[in-house]
Amino acid sequence: MKTLSDVPLSVLDLSPIRQGGTAAESFRNTLDLASHADRWGYTRYWLAEHHGIPGVASAATAVVIGQVAAATSTIRVGSGGVMLPNHAPLVVAEQFGTLASFFPGRIDLGIGRAPGGDHRTARALRRHFGSADTFEPDLEELRGYFRPGGPGNGVHAVPGEGLDVPVWLLGSSDFSARLAARLGLPFAFASHFAPDFLHEAVALYRHEFEPSDVLDRPRVMVGVNAVAADTDAEARRLFTSVQQAFLNLVRGTPGLLPPPVESMDGLWRQPERAQVERMTAVSAVGSPDAVRRGLAAVVESTGTDELILAGQVYDHAARLRSFELIGRLRGLK
Repeated sequence: MKTLSDVPLSVLDLSPIRQGGTAAESFRNTLDLASHADRWGYTRYWLAEHHGIPGVASAATAVVIGQVAAATSTIRVGSGGVMLPNHAPLVVAEQFGTLASFFPGRIDLGIGRAPGGDHRTARALRRHFGSADTFEPDLEELRGYFRPGGPGNGVHAVPGEGLDVPVWLLGSSDFSARLAARLGLPFAFASHFAPDFLHEAVALYRHEFEPSDVLDRPRVMVGVNAVAADTDAEARRLFTSVQQAFLNLVRGTPGLLPPPVESMDGLWRQPERAQVERMTAVSAVGSPDAVRRGLAAVVESTGTDELILAGQVYDHAARLRSFELIGRLRGLK
C-alpha cells in the first residue's frame, strides 16, 4: 500500500488575482512560487486555463507556461489543463511543440474537455460551439501531430512533430476516466473542486486501462486543496479565502480572490455552506501534522501515484510558507 512518502507532490496554479491586486502582480507571484517549488523539489508546476473569470489570470496558459519554465530549471511545467474545445488541435501542438523545443524534457500537456468559461466566452474564442462533441477526434488529431510524420492528414506541426510531449487526460467524470483508460494515457482527476466521483472514476480507469506505447500500467494524479500554516487556526483562517471564492462560484458571481476572514459564519447560508464543503471535500488544511494526515488519507483511499496541490492563499508570503511546509512533509526541502 502506498504512503505519502511514496507519492510525488506537484503544484497547480491559477495565478489568482486577489482583491486589491492586478494580473501583473499575480504573474510575479506565480514566477516566485514556481522558482521556490523548483528548489523545494516539487515534481510539476501546472497552470490552468480559465476564461472570463476575474480572479484567474492564467487564461493564455501556454504563454504563462513559457515564462514559468524560463524562470525554473528542473521542475516539469505544463497545463492543468488546456481546454481542447477552445482550440484547434494544430495550434495546441504548435504551442507545446514550441515550448518543448525551448525546454526539452520539461513540458507536460494536460488536456481537458470543459470550455473553462461560460457559453458566451466559448463563442468568443471563435471555436464551433454546437451540440456535436468532437473532443475525442480532436484529441486524436492533436496527439497525431506529435508523432513522426504527423497524423496522416497532410498537415504537420512545426515545431511539434516527433517531439516528446507527454499528454495527460484531465477530468471529473467517468467519461474522461474511460477515455484515458482506453487510450492508455495518464489520468488526473479534478477532485480539488469536483470530488464527487473521485473514487469511482479512479477505480474505473484502473479497471479498464489498456497498456499503450505511452504507459504499461495506469498512472493517476489526484488534485487536493492544501493550505498549511504553523497552527491549525491560522491555516483555517487562510483557507477562508478559498471558501469565499467557491461561495462566489456557487452564487454565480465569481470575483477576485478575497482576503481571509476570522469566520465564515454569517457569510453563507446553510445550503451554500453544504455545497462549498462538498466541492472542497478533498482538502488538507491545518498545521503540518494535520496536512500530513490529510494528504496521507487521500493517498490511502485512492492509491494515487501523485498529488497535485492547489493552494490559493491571499497573502503571497503565507502561500509560499504553506508550500514550503508541505514540501518538508516529504523531505523535499
